[in-house]
Amino acid sequence: MDQNFWDTKYEGSDYHYGSTENRFLKLMLDNRPAGKILLPADGEGRNAVYAAKQGWEVYAFDQSPVAREKALALAAQEGVEIDFQIADAWDYAAPFKFDAIALIFAHFPADLRKHFHSNASQWLKTAGEIWLEAFAPGQLAYASGGPKNESMLYSPEMISEDFKDLQIRQAEISKYVLNEGPGHQGMGEVLRFRAVRN
Repeated sequence: MDQNFWDTKYEGSDYHYGSTENRFLKLMLDNRPAGKILLPADGEGRNAVYAAKQGWEVYAFDQSPVAREKALALAAQEGVEIDFQIADAWDYAAPFKFDAIALIFAHFPADLRKHFHSNASQWLKTAGEIWLEAFAPGQLAYASGGPKNESMLYSPEMISEDFKDLQIRQAEISKYVLNEGPGHQGMGEVLRFRAVRN
């Protein structure tokens, strides 16, 4: 799934995964002191914009220039500023350490996943947190979105191993009805994961 794949997915006037925030991210952000947050592979910016509306200093990236243009348009519409770069997860270099890194449906092949998650662990401040929501292997039984390659679906054991240097606070599978634009509609099985740097 290269840049052209995502450019094509995002080229319509609608927001493929909606323009409102992910449910798990909202749960993590609400009633929490604002700081610096990184949102990798953030697509059309719905989550970056929500974080900015909560007072966070937001840094995001995606490999799709089409996604970036729509993310910046959404930010302008909502009256907030976000720093949104065009970058590839393999080469991304964080400019500083973050209070939180939110990986929302950021599915990577195994080698890239391990590489990026290792880097992300090092980009956290002390007491900084990783928040991750992604489709779990059982998602293959549902038609609500996500990769069709099981190796790109995440289990608690897989992600706990990736972030073994952190203190894991949550790593659980749940099922709920997704309603995130045309791209995520219907029952889905997801992994919700949270870990903290000591």
